[in-house]
Amino acid sequence: MPSRGDIFERNVPGTAAMLATRCVGIAGCGGLGSNAAVSLVRAGVGRLVLVDHDVVEPSNLNRQHFFQTDVGLTKVKALAGHLLAINPEVRLDLHDAKLDPAGLVVVFQDVDLLVEAFDTAESKRWLIDAWCRTWPDRPMICGNGLSGLGRTEDLVVTRVGNVHFCGDARTDLSMGLCSARVAIVANMQANVAIELLLGRMP
Repeated sequence: MPSRGDIFERNVPGTAAMLATRCVGIAGCGGLGSNAAVSLVRAGVGRLVLVDHDVVEPSNLNRQHFFQTDVGLTKVKALAGHLLAINPEVRLDLHDAKLDPAGLVVVFQDVDLLVEAFDTAESKRWLIDAWCRTWPDRPMICGNGLSGLGRTEDLVVTRVGNVHFCGDARTDLSMGLCSARVAIVANMQANVAIELLLGRMP
């Protein structure tokens, strides 16, 4: 089995060792959360706290990091298998549950930052509000506009306090979802998370 050194040999020098000590929470393991989680594990993040209450369905496979063999499995279990296949040493806390404000405090109490990966605007709103009230000094990274096709130049990162919004801040799910655009926003979230965990973002 490859060693950690082999896995992270081509990473930016010094970053994997630093990220190995950090913990990221991911609220939602669909298009944003599953793809962001994969990038964070490939970067060397040592621990992830994954929360989702759904199972993998065929309609998820156009944009989420799942496969035909995952259909019917809970998303946290299926995603955990893929993450461990990348780095067997990553530590995973799995919560197959629907998140609510009370659960937020318990589940994410030890994380350094949170990646928000919910589907609906209503869910995003309460999560942002609850997070900022509970941990005003901890960063949160949200997706806010990833539907449709193309228009890559519209995808930006906007910071409001300790909340970082990735996307175009405009499109909604009615436009449909393209794997490429969803993955771009998910990886923008992962990229911001890595910068924050390394202390490289002003």
